[in-house]
Amino acid sequence: MDPSTIMLVDDHVIVREGFRSLLQKQPRLKIVAEAADGAEAYRLFKETRPDLVIMDLTMPGFGGIEAIKRIRQWDPAARILVFTMHQNAAYAVQAIRAGAKGYVTKSSPPDALVRAAFDVLLGRIALSADIDHELALSRVTDTPAATDVLTPREFEILRMLLAERSTDDIADILHVSPKTVANTRYLIKAKLGVGSDIELVLVAQRQGILGEGGGAEQNASRPRG
Repeated sequence: MDPSTIMLVDDHVIVREGFRSLLQKQPRLKIVAEAADGAEAYRLFKETRPDLVIMDLTMPGFGGIEAIKRIRQWDPAARILVFTMHQNAAYAVQAIRAGAKGYVTKSSPPDALVRAAFDVLLGRIALSADIDHELALSRVTDTPAATDVLTPREFEILRMLLAERSTDDIADILHVSPKTVANTRYLIKAKLGVGSDIELVLVAQRQGILGEGGGAEQNASRPRG
């Protein structure tokens, strides 16, 4: 039987090398493509048609959630496993809602990624133990979460706003009009029940969306127009 083919998607070369070293020890797995951002992942997926995509979430340009959504729109049967630093239930829910079939955090033991890869290839849902726990906790809180009301596209735009991306930057990255981004920004605020950018940041902080995993999000003080 031919090995299952895999595409790795992460903007850090060293991380991809670690993925590759771990997964290539499995005789039933073969790395056929690597991408450093969501746009490249979407392009290479259409070229290589891998059996499994292992995808990070926070990358330059549009992130993993948007990439998952686009890949699944192009190929509804695509199998995508998220492997990320984000240990927040909000990210897991949005990734799965966008079409991911598994979610493993980078703090998990290496064998958790291998097991999840085989589970997703077999058509199962795979969650690392820590994110499974976070999802369970999120279901007992009385506070409405962003994941309850936002679509994957709205969540991705929220993430970019929190990373201090301007409306024009977001429009360029997502290939939509600035007016569409502005309208979505207004809709996000309405759905989350906030009236200002400061309130939006505070809601994101309370729900663990802002500052998750470091990077640009960690330095964000307010969304820019």
